[in-house]
Amino acid sequence: MRVLQRPTHSAHHQPRSKRLATHTLPVVKRENSISCRAQNDSQYGPSGPKPSYVEIDAQPLNRVVYSLFRKKMVTALGNKDSSLDGYDGIIDLTRRLNALGSPRDTQRLTRQILLSLFPGWLPPAFKVMFAKPLPGLSCRLNAFATWLTCQWLMGECEINSVEVDGGEMKEGYGVLVKRCRYLEESGCVGICINSCKIPTQEFFEKDMGLSLAMEPNYETFECQFSFGKMPLPRDEDEAFQSGCFSQCPTKQGSSETCPRISE
Repeated sequence: MRVLQRPTHSAHHQPRSKRLATHTLPVVKRENSISCRAQNDSQYGPSGPKPSYVEIDAQPLNRVVYSLFRKKMVTALGNKDSSLDGYDGIIDLTRRLNALGSPRDTQRLTRQILLSLFPGWLPPAFKVMFAKPLPGLSCRLNAFATWLTCQWLMGECEINSVEVDGGEMKEGYGVLVKRCRYLEESGCVGICINSCKIPTQEFFEKDMGLSLAMEPNYETFECQFSFGKMPLPRDEDEAFQSGCFSQCPTKQGSSETCPRISE
């Protein structure tokens, strides 16, 4: 397992610090994680070439989780699969999901998809047997499970230390997505908010009994998962202030905020 040491964000770019040995997890304290651009016609995300996901996609566990996730998405969409193969099919299904109704409808349906990935007894049992009596262990377990099973969906991830509620730094409570594949391939801030951030946070809080804050960075396409930390209120969360990405296939005009997150 690789870990990453991240400096705090500042107004100027800082080089990535040297990685620590695996027995000491790095500290992450994120401030102003999103740099929202004033110009809505700007290209969002990193300018370099996309990473290769050939090795990640070929791993047996990732292939199993991908197949299960796709199957549950297809079921939620009335058993109408995409004609596209591989990851392109996941993005196609996601766009269909987001076109079904209101943003809140998309969030609810996505949360149901997440729930359907597990036996019905598991989330409530986890909440009672682990999350409530053993919150620290539960946060670390879920950070590890996210790192282990979600790299096919989000790209390369690393477990790190984060600041949780109360201001304490906790080792192993965080997962840093280095360059979110889901966000980059969808090219849509509305999909990020409605098919990932909000439903995932709600799934962990309401179904698993753990608070989770997800902080996407629309300049770098990083995303910081912080288990044991409540999300910011909507009016304080910069993720909700972003305009449409210029590369978004459903971009609507030059509104200051994406219409799929302003409803």
